Amino acid sequence: MPRESPRLRIVFFDAGGGHRNAANAIKTVIEQQQRPWQVELLNLQDLLDSIDPLQKIAKIRLQDGYNLLLRKGWTRFTPQLLMVLHGMIRMWHYPVVRALEEYWRENRADVVLSVIPNFNRALAQSIRKAIPEARFVTLITDFADYPPHFWIEKESQYVICGTERAVAQAIALGHRRNAIFATSGMVLNPRFYNSLKLDRQAERQKLGLHPDWPTALILFGGHGSPAMLKIARALQQSPAQLQLILICGHSETLAAELRRLPATKPMFVEGFTKQVDYYMSLADFFIGKPGPGSIAEALHFGLPVIVERNASTMPQERYNTEWVEEHEAGIVLKSFDEIETAVQRLLDDSMLEHLRSKVATHKNRALDEAVDILAKFMDDVPERQSVFAEPAAW
Repeated sequence: MPRESPRLRIVFFDAGGGHRNAANAIKTVIEQQQRPWQVELLNLQDLLDSIDPLQKIAKIRLQDGYNLLLRKGWTRFTPQLLMVLHGMIRMWHYPVVRALEEYWRENRADVVLSVIPNFNRALAQSIRKAIPEARFVTLITDFADYPPHFWIEKESQYVICGTERAVAQAIALGHRRNAIFATSGMVLNPRFYNSLKLDRQAERQKLGLHPDWPTALILFGGHGSPAMLKIARALQQSPAQLQLILICGHSETLAAELRRLPATKPMFVEGFTKQVDYYMSLADFFIGKPGPGSIAEALHFGLPVIVERNASTMPQERYNTEWVEEHEAGIVLKSFDEIETAVQRLLDDSMLEHLRSKVATHKNRALDEAVDILAKFMDDVPERQSVFAEPAAW
């Protein structure tokens, strides 16, 4: 009797966009490569809705509460809110484990891949109890862990890391070196690896931009940020010769406000788009929040970044700014109040060319690398099925 194709479950949620993006990217590449695997996505929030304590208390889903924090710009309170969240997760731990155990018994998997933080202890325990022959892999979608109990747990079985810092953190927590896998960066959208063949000068002109002026891409996630208005106003007043592309995401109000700004320099305003790669291909440098996805995407397109680090920076993203400084990948400001001076400095001397040469050394192949790592576990599934092998030591 032929064996079933190996089953991979990818666990994500929609707290921020990066986790779903990583899950979809991996699933897409597996399908493009025609790997003989059954791949299913599990939105953990959907599974846990009935026991979500935030829904019971505040009538809002946990992931929606996090996204509200981002949209409102309340990130200054993230450390305190993370403490509250971790307290809720500890109280909620055993109901979560039981719900997951029930799910695994009804939806068996040979490999479970987590692309989310905060719940990996519960995932590990539930898998060990319900499907002990399965392998549990955590793919860290941040530049580094933010311990304790964020990405890497003692119960984690295998960990995929995109930076040397994350590898060192996994080792420090006691994980065996052969259970830790390093990639060359963050997982990106598959379309970013398809080089766009375009005439930058002609495409800029289509957007009403000058064909040759230095171009800043300003992007603050899927809902934009009020900071974009401040940045646009400051750069419109700058003596520097430059132009702006601003992507506002789902915030139509922000896009309308930006379009109403008096413009002394060429400026193109976009709302929500799936063509971020197109706009990055037209830019020379990036201005935005220090999220792992934004920085990784900018670097992939050879763009130095300008980001800020202060009390409003989410704690799990602060290391990203350190990484930028250590690798000379851009400029880190205390506040975007300094943006005009920073851009003037970037363009006045050879700094932009220097930073672009540094950025060009980073070749991100993490998406294919992550799928190849998963193949190590998926390809031995027939042997595990035939002998019902004991799981590797956890």
